[in-house]
Parts: sequence; C-alpha cells; structure tokens
Amino acid sequence: MRTFLKYFFTLYVLGVATVIGVAGFRGSKTTRTPIEVFPDMDRQPKLRPQTTTKFAQWADGQSSRVHPVGTVSRESAWEDNAFNTGKQGGAFVEAMPIEVTASVLKKGQEKYSVYCKPCHGVLGDGKGITSKFGMGNVANLHQDRLIKTQDGDIFNTIGNGKSTMMGYASAIPVADRWAIVAYVRTLQLSRLAAESEVPSAILPTIK
Repeated sequence: MRTFLKYFFTLYVLGVATVIGVAGFRGSKTTRTPIEVFPDMDRQPKLRPQTTTKFAQWADGQSSRVHPVGTVSRESAWEDNAFNTGKQGGAFVEAMPIEVTASVLKKGQEKYSVYCKPCHGVLGDGKGITSKFGMGNVANLHQDRLIKTQDGDIFNTIGNGKSTMMGYASAIPVADRWAIVAYVRTLQLSRLAAESEVPSAILPTIK
C-alpha cells in the first residue's frame, strides 16, 4: 500500500508539474497562444467595421449597416440647438423656444407635481413636503434671482441639476422640461402680474 501511494504521489506531482510547465506559462514565456480551459467569454463573435461577416445573416454580408430610420447620433448637431440644450451660441436663451399653450401648461403642471412639488412646493415657494424633514436648502422660485434667470438656465437646471438638486434629464423628456419652465413662469406670474396684464374677460372672476 505504501509503495502504491508513493508511486501515485510521484506521478501526481509530475503530472501537475507537466501541466503547469506546458499550459500554465504558455504565452508569458513564449509567443504561442495560451491554452485556455475556461475562456470566460474573453473572445466572442463580433462585427468588425468595413468587413464582410458570417456572424449575422445579411444578404450582402457587410458588417457596416445603414442606421435604422429615425435614429439620431448623440454626437450629431441634433443636441446643439436651443430646444435640446437651452443654449444658443453658448449662452442660455432668454425665452423658451416653444409656443406656450394650455396643453403645454397642463403638461408642465403634471410634471411639476411629480418631480418638483415635493421640494419646491405647490406654490413654488420652496415649502414642499421635504422641508418637514430638514431639507431647508430648497430654492424659492419666486425670489428675484430666479425671476430674472433665463428660461434656458431653468431648463438646464431641470435636466442637469444644480447645487444639491439632482438632474432629471433621464426621467423628463426635453419637451416636458420646457413645459415645466412654462409652468414655473406661470407660478411666478400668479404673484407678480399686474392687474393690467390680466385679460379683461377673466378679470371679474378673480376679483
């Protein structure tokens, strides 16, 4: 039994040494490709540009494909305009590049109620529900600084955030961000508008 174990152990050690010597250092001591028992998806089938391929079954066999209809590259000029960035020529636009209608204001109110009201409050005075939990650093949208802020700057803040406020670009579509800007301006006008600016048709209803 001892002789068997002796030979078994010797063969085992020689076998391990052989495997390590042949496979373990292959690629580091030589230029030969290492032997991989578990490749772990290091090399996968893929498409290389400007070549033919059998990986995908296209009739022409070309790897480079025409973009699907309706897609827009993030690197294109699509982003570089006032509607999508709130900027024109590198500066924030003064006025929103959309027509403000009743439907736009309704959409703005809906989105404001979901994303803005918890902090800025129903009236935009910074007294939302979060103020009851110690979050006091919330802007009052009626302060003079924000009244004079360009529409494009407010749009940018909604999308990208500012100070302790997070950005909502991933949650609020571009058009809806402008709708929120329009609604914020409506909230400000509700406090600042002069009587002469109120349409005569509705003036008696608010007196």
